[in-house]
Amino acid sequence: MAIAEHDNVFIFVPNLIGYARIVLALIAFWFMSTNYVISGWCYAISALLDAVDGHAARAFNQSTRFGAMLDQLTDRCGTTGLLVTLAYFYPRYMFWFQLSIAIDVACHWLYMQTSVIVGRVSHKVNDNFVMRIYYQKDVLTFMCCVNELFYICLYLLNFTYGPLIFGASLFKILAFLSAPFAVLKSLISIMHAYVAGVDLAAVDVRERQEKRQKEEVAVGGKKLE
Repeated sequence: MAIAEHDNVFIFVPNLIGYARIVLALIAFWFMSTNYVISGWCYAISALLDAVDGHAARAFNQSTRFGAMLDQLTDRCGTTGLLVTLAYFYPRYMFWFQLSIAIDVACHWLYMQTSVIVGRVSHKVNDNFVMRIYYQKDVLTFMCCVNELFYICLYLLNFTYGPLIFGASLFKILAFLSAPFAVLKSLISIMHAYVAGVDLAAVDVRERQEKRQKEEVAVGGKKLE
């Protein structure tokens, strides 16, 4: 049966923005090691559109599970691509970039998967106090922006110091100011994994109890026979 145009999730406005983000990220990846102007602008615009697609989803009433997953995967892959390049530019700190990738991908994947398993309407809905604060619109936008700002500044510093303020590099200043928030975001990602682990374990316990009850009923039925 053909899908009505207004129900074609693949061409919803926020998802079209999502596709544009992917294209921009790919262009950024291609030029990342050679042309920081093209790469920097494409990556930054792709990251900023992360906020735009959310507004579009709410404005057009087009929030979907597909869109949420597309958004998450674009975020994870985009940041991973940049961190891989930073590990190449700054080999002395490769371990920390590798750790950042592992924390970001693993913790968010576990959290998203668990949200689906427990049947949440959105991964942003959670009873945990930290998660409730983190997923407030303004808080989430701020944390994502400063996190990306930190990595973008590190990237740009490999090529240029940028504008100088009282003799100090603007990119260095921004990197130092945003660094604590980047660390905080990684800690919150670990919190994502903890919360998801607790929720997933609760599902396991419930399923084991239900299985045990079914087995007891079955054994009881045989005894009556």
